[in-house]
Amino acid sequence: MTRTHWAAVTAVVLALLFAGAATVASAGGSGNDGANSRIPAATSADAGFARDMSVHHQQAVEMSFIVRDRTTDDEVRRLAYDIANTQANQRGMMLGWLDLWGLPKVSTDSEPMAWMMPGMKGAHAAHSGHQAKDGSRMPGMATNTDLGRLGKAGGKQAEIEYLQLMIIHHNGGISMAEGCVKLCTVDTERNLAQGMVDAQRSEVGLMVDLLHKRGAEVRT
Repeated sequence: MTRTHWAAVTAVVLALLFAGAATVASAGGSGNDGANSRIPAATSADAGFARDMSVHHQQAVEMSFIVRDRTTDDEVRRLAYDIANTQANQRGMMLGWLDLWGLPKVSTDSEPMAWMMPGMKGAHAAHSGHQAKDGSRMPGMATNTDLGRLGKAGGKQAEIEYLQLMIIHHNGGISMAEGCVKLCTVDTERNLAQGMVDAQRSEVGLMVDLLHKRGAEVRT
């Protein structure tokens, strides 16, 4: 993992943090009509993305903490720390937006991803083939079986399990963020979603390299 790669990821992370701060500022507004008109509806893509991606990010944080305690490898532990820190911060931003918008943090829809166009939603769920812990489908989510296997592994095997699961998880997150880029109406949230796409694609490249160093391949 080169210093250039880490510098690129760090730059994108900083851009995401600034974009998130700008979104909070614009969402809160100053109480005038222009600010109020920017508040999205509870059923909007903006609100749906914030809710679903918060759940998605929480699992990434969980997996990263698991592998941190299951390996002593500096590269993987550093990657896991960066993912956990970045996604925990982003999750806080998205939940903060929902608070500022006065919208519920839990979706009332029967399934996640209802905010995306039906064709996109079905394609992403079918592509990931993974089921969330609550039994619902969301792109890239690890199953209870996946998490149990990761929690029981150690050393090199834990690193491989984590990298394989996180690549799938990131690819699912990229699909969700791309959906927000197309459908969200809050400019700064769309920009943040595009930043997620760029950052997670970069991290997927790093994780593929780390897998190959361990003699393993991406799981499909």
